Amino acid sequence: MSEIEISIVSPVYRAESLVDKLVERIISSVSKITDSYEIILVEDCGLDNSWQKIQENCNKYSVVKGIKLSRNYGQQHAIQAGLDASAGRYVITMDCDLQDQPEEIDKLLSKAKEGFEIVVASRKNRQDDFFKKMLSRIFYSTLGYLTETKQDRTVANFVCYHRKAVDAMASLKDHNRYYPMLQQMIGFNYTKVDIEHAEREDGRSSYSFKKRLKLAIDTILTFSDKPLRLTVKFGVFLSFLSICGAITMVVLYIFSDVKAEGWASLALLVSFFSGIIISVLGMVGLYVGRTFESVKHRPTYIVQEKIN
Repeated sequence: MSEIEISIVSPVYRAESLVDKLVERIISSVSKITDSYEIILVEDCGLDNSWQKIQENCNKYSVVKGIKLSRNYGQQHAIQAGLDASAGRYVITMDCDLQDQPEEIDKLLSKAKEGFEIVVASRKNRQDDFFKKMLSRIFYSTLGYLTETKQDRTVANFVCYHRKAVDAMASLKDHNRYYPMLQQMIGFNYTKVDIEHAEREDGRSSYSFKKRLKLAIDTILTFSDKPLRLTVKFGVFLSFLSICGAITMVVLYIFSDVKAEGWASLALLVSFFSGIIISVLGMVGLYVGRTFESVKHRPTYIVQEKIN
């Protein structure tokens, strides 16, 4: 059994106005459950004063630990840094914007103690704008289709892990760390708990459309080969259409007076198939590039500074 009962991990990015509230509410909630806990705040190089706020809270509370990454690695890698530094028997991951409410931690923890290694918070009545909800729906639908997995858009980073699950995910060497997929890969007992999703306490989400698109592409390339299989099927389909077109032209040439202009159809076909070939080569290149990144065995993040 770990010396620490509960670790709370929260990636922090451009959230200097939220750090104090986050720490106070976590301490208020978790101290009612146990005295054996730690709070790990991972600053993902947001270029604001978030790290200074983390330092102040580390000096004020011995249970707060700060990790500053050397550059912006992204939310999933910041979560990984926190998980790697955690020592608790149970580890809670949560966003720093307080839409994941610290008061709900007890609900996740109680469910985990029933024998579940992974307990995920399912957000009821998401407090997001229409555009963000629409992007979320498109993202999860596309990701689920291309990775051939079940994706639930009501869940995010508010999760309670048993130490066994944390260690199992750490053993996976995928360079891209998308935790909803890793949770499915390790195959431990998994369940969901309904929670209330709060409005963002302050500021705006820094998770832009560009970042969401990059996350989607990275995840699909890491966890699925379906895009490659789809291009093969598309190529076979185009070949079938070409054969049908050739047969049609021969029949028309023999049994009717219709004569196809050779150069026009040839130019269109060359342009069309050139585009297809370039697209397929580009997709293969993305997979090769992803493999190249993996075999270099570079660390997924680098820590610049630690406190406590």
